[in-house]
Amino acid sequence: MGLKGFAEGGIASIVAGCSTHPLDLIKVRMQLDGEKPPLPSLRPAVAFNASRSAAVVTPEYFHIPPPQPPRVGPISVGVRIVQSEGVAALFSGVSATVLRQTLYSTTRMGLYDVLKTKWSDPNSGNMPLSRKITAGLIAGGIGAAVGNPADVAMVRMQADGRLPVAQRRNYAGVVDAITRMSKQEGITSLWRGSSLTVNRAMIVTAAQLASYDQIKETILEKGVMKDGLGTHVTASFTAGFVAAVASNPVDVIKTRVMNMKVEAGAAAPYSGALDCAMKTVKAEGPMALYKGFIPTISRQGPFTVVLFVTLEQVRKIFNQF
Repeated sequence: MGLKGFAEGGIASIVAGCSTHPLDLIKVRMQLDGEKPPLPSLRPAVAFNASRSAAVVTPEYFHIPPPQPPRVGPISVGVRIVQSEGVAALFSGVSATVLRQTLYSTTRMGLYDVLKTKWSDPNSGNMPLSRKITAGLIAGGIGAAVGNPADVAMVRMQADGRLPVAQRRNYAGVVDAITRMSKQEGITSLWRGSSLTVNRAMIVTAAQLASYDQIKETILEKGVMKDGLGTHVTASFTAGFVAAVASNPVDVIKTRVMNMKVEAGAAAPYSGALDCAMKTVKAEGPMALYKGFIPTISRQGPFTVVLFVTLEQVRKIFNQF
């Protein structure tokens, strides 16, 4: 299969990523909802008046946290983004999505195709589910390691609009984001949360690609439907649901770790993935790990459908050459 599988997977992934980008942005905003920002340095709550030698309590020195906004759904979040930031804000970070799909998805889709070709039964063309899962884990892990810088940039660009104007990073694009992160926070910042990215990608790829192939093969073997659009849509949507359920907790933690702001000389809000998970659960409850699940499945479903339907069509076109 060689480079052909990488090209097919890359084209399909870019089309799917761009077409579902607004849903991904809403998911990121919802995953960050409820996260407590780092507190500013507090001034002394008591000031001493030298002339009166009496302690004067000044209320303005107290830090009073703002009330938590009510939890809202994906449609409300989308409407709020459009009202406060404009329609174009729904595509914030789309350049990073293109780069991410070019690096991450092209690699994982191509590697999975190579492993599938090598491990499939030469007579039937199929391979056992265990091998599909193994191929997905390997391909997803390698793809995530390659695409992590674009993933960090994408999360930050999508999350920027929720910050106060003075705290926004205002990246001009994915290249500007990666360049500034490298200069201001060091090269290693481009791989912040990489362990989470790799873990999530392994789970998503194994669940998504293995499920699609297994369901598609079962439908064809049982004669439920013929090999066509109906089969592709059914198999891909089911695969998207499986991937969303399996990956959402890791995705929430990944989003928060990547988006955290580390001030010079100050301790990072999270020391790592486990610390972030524990603080999230302690502050917001276990179900916080499934924040953004509705937009996740709303995005993962269409993304997976567009991905595999496009992939099948691209394969037909490539097979003509």
